[in-house]
Order: sequence, then structure tokens, then C-alpha cells
Amino acid sequence: MLPRSSAGLAQLGVSFGLLSAVGLVAGVTVGARERAAGGPTPGPASVATEVPLSQALAELRQRGLAFPVDGVRSARLADSFDDSRGHGRRHRALDIAAPRDTPVRAVDDGVLTRLTRSALGGISLYQLDAQGRYGYYYAHLDRYAPGLREGQRVARGEVVAYVGSTGNAARGAPHLHFAIHRLDGGREWSGDPVNPYLVLRADD
Repeated sequence: MLPRSSAGLAQLGVSFGLLSAVGLVAGVTVGARERAAGGPTPGPASVATEVPLSQALAELRQRGLAFPVDGVRSARLADSFDDSRGHGRRHRALDIAAPRDTPVRAVDDGVLTRLTRSALGGISLYQLDAQGRYGYYYAHLDRYAPGLREGQRVARGEVVAYVGSTGNAARGAPHLHFAIHRLDGGREWSGDPVNPYLVLRADD
């Protein structure tokens, strides 16, 4: 039964206020955790488009993504997703070793949203899938495919770049740093990483 006195109503208001504050803090904490786990340019969290990570993994495997590096057998991949990268960072990606200049292919249909170069990733590109639900990141590239541009639509299996060792990769160890993110409706790369090893690994 609700209190009828003014004192009782005041106490009820305080209780609701505390509950609201707790809910707000919890929501901010969850959003901050997801943004921290996301990609290089996190944005505001929104659960409207999220799916559970287990469901995301199953969906990506069902899509039959193209393998991103020519000539590499997926059965020989090593899972480097949880490897430490110092300063409390985790790798959250898959390294695929291959000779320099090996073609790198778009794993899915979608749009190239950003072509960039940084001290860590070197020559890199960001791709969104056709529905804007997943993001793919390709780094340490030697160069892009001729004519590649931001905003360009690409098809699954299309050559977009070539393996290199730019950024903080060892010069003598060319490889593709490949990451997948389950996007949450915020800006690019706001969301949780999905282990590419579990998506691409096959017993071939």
C-alpha cells in the first residue's frame, strides 16, 4: 500500500530517486565497459542492435566469410585473440602470417569506411558489413589495392590490400592483423570484439 502522509510520500520519492541513480550508474558502467572493449573510435552505447556474442559468432560462421589472406590454410591458424600486448592491453584480433605483397581480401560484402595510417596499425582499413552490424579491421598492410577509396562498396572476396609490416609490426614478420567487432549502434567500432579465430578456423 502506498503511503498517504506527506512524510511517507517524501520517503517514497527519495527511494525512487536512489533507484534511478543506481540504474543510471549501472547503465553508464555497462556502456563504458563495452566502449572500452570496442575499436579505436568508440561512440555512445546503444543496445538496440546488439546480439549476444555467442549468437554473433554463430551468425558470422554461417555467413561463410571469405578468408582474408590468399594462400593460407585456416587449419594452421594460431589463436592470438587473448595475447597480452603490454600496458594491460589484449590483442583482440588474429594475426595471419603471410609473405609481403600477398593479396588481402574483403571477408564480407560491405563499405570501406576509413583508410588510415597510424603508429600502431600502420596502413589500415576499416570495413562495415552491408547491414552495419559488424565491423572488420585490416592492419599492418603494405599498400591498398589500386583505386581504393573511403565510401567504396566492396564484395566478399574482393582484393582490397596487400600484406605488409607497417606500424608497430616487426619488419621481418609481415602479417595481417585482422579484427571483428559486433557493433552496438553507436559510432564506428563502438561494441565488443569477436574472436576471428573462432569465425575463420576450419579443419581443412
